[in-house]
Amino acid sequence: MKKAILGKKLGMTQVFTPEGTVIPVTVVEAGPCPVVQIKNDEKDGYSAVVVAFEKQKAQRVNKPLSGAFKKAGTDCYKVLKELKLENANEYSLGGEIKADIFTEGDKVDVTGTTRGRGFTGVIQRWNQHRLKMTHGTGPVHREVGSMGANSTPSRVFKNKHMPGHYGVERVTIQNLEIVKVDAARNILLVKGCIPGPKGSVITIREAVKGN
Repeated sequence: MKKAILGKKLGMTQVFTPEGTVIPVTVVEAGPCPVVQIKNDEKDGYSAVVVAFEKQKAQRVNKPLSGAFKKAGTDCYKVLKELKLENANEYSLGGEIKADIFTEGDKVDVTGTTRGRGFTGVIQRWNQHRLKMTHGTGPVHREVGSMGANSTPSRVFKNKHMPGHYGVERVTIQNLEIVKVDAARNILLVKGCIPGPKGSVITIREAVKGN
């Protein structure tokens, strides 16, 4: 990929086209992301840049990271992420990646962490059906159901859908469209919804599948 940036999900709203069509959009604060480290084929075996996002106090950063920020000549940041960009050699240490790398109409893939929902049952977690409400079924109708035969195999197979922790998963939604770019405020309006709650950090990169 050639273009990518870190951002923060601010919420959702809607915009209108000149024809009066309503488009639901997600508002994303994209960057600016300073380049903290540049990796190349000679030293690291691949090309990539390490970018930062969300400033934080210097006393909250450990010494190795503090040294990296000092070497790059930037402030201290909370989030670091490596982006494998094909044109990594075009970036300079301490340079910034801003929202204006994208233009209106670009197709992008957005990666985020879904909202945590705690411990949930199989109906919410795996979209299973409840048991029958009659003919002796119960008293619990939302349980997982049969665990398998008693004699053979006398165990529960691995990967069986069961209750457990739901959410907090890394999810990528592909081929979303950039509706508007506000370079002055580093704001991107992305058509549709993206994973994660308000305030969560996401990654926006050019679509791998194209148009």
